[in-house]
Amino acid sequence: MNDHLHHGHGGHDHCHIPKNETKIAIAAALTGTFMLAELVGGVVSGSLALIADAGHMLTDFASLMLAWLGFRLARRPADWKRTYGFDRFSVLAAFVNGMSLFAIAAWIMWEAIQRLGAPQAVMGGVMLWIALGGLIVNIICFWVLTRGGEGENLNVRAAVLHVMGDLLGSVAALVAALVIIWTGWTPIDPILSVLVAVIILRSALAVVRQSGHILLEGAPDGFDRRDVAETLCAEVPGLSAVSHVHAWSVTQERPIVTMSIALDGGADAAVTKAAIRTLLQGRHGIGHVTIELDT
Repeated sequence: MNDHLHHGHGGHDHCHIPKNETKIAIAAALTGTFMLAELVGGVVSGSLALIADAGHMLTDFASLMLAWLGFRLARRPADWKRTYGFDRFSVLAAFVNGMSLFAIAAWIMWEAIQRLGAPQAVMGGVMLWIALGGLIVNIICFWVLTRGGEGENLNVRAAVLHVMGDLLGSVAALVAALVIIWTGWTPIDPILSVLVAVIILRSALAVVRQSGHILLEGAPDGFDRRDVAETLCAEVPGLSAVSHVHAWSVTQERPIVTMSIALDGGADAAVTKAAIRTLLQGRHGIGHVTIELDT
């Protein structure tokens, strides 16, 4: 985490956007192409595990395109209407991605319950080859998204979680296909679909919680304004009081702090403000600090 903060010296970490954008575009192209093959294979073979994985891949494709659009928009400069520019769009995209995972998991569970009540014939051979292809595509997508170490970006993390869910979906479909080929026991198909849905829900919760925290103007990770005010008063010479401390993030990489300060008699305001900025940059990686002087 610290390495990541050092890249964006002023709290504006845009140097990874083109790399992240390319990664997302490649993953979107692979996912969209194979999604159609998996959907056709699922319908032909009668496999819920394949159809569920194709449905998950559809939300992946949509969310990857949304993430790609988020990176494109983030490059646009700020204007009089949007003084922070479009940086926050990527957080909004991550939140929508997380919510879409909830929806697809609920659908898989509902469909699995129906299938368990009325088992259907499944063509294990067709299912096996399609699941194997899906696994290979998802491994390539996962490799593309995770190489290079820029995974701190919330949008890339959301995309990685989608692909991980897909990867597990392909493994489940592969296992179900092998069980059906060897034993003919078709209920394994909806049972493994439910297992994938539970894993998807766990991933979704993490992304929604983190992106929702940013959208609700929550404090950056590890920033407790009570502790920060206490530390500043103790360590910055000439500072007598800190009040009205507000901290939030435009994106995960752009934390911002505002505060009011009171000085001891004879203290130099410019020197004190510089000391506060240095401490906040060093301890919390916050480069954007607005300080108002109480007189």
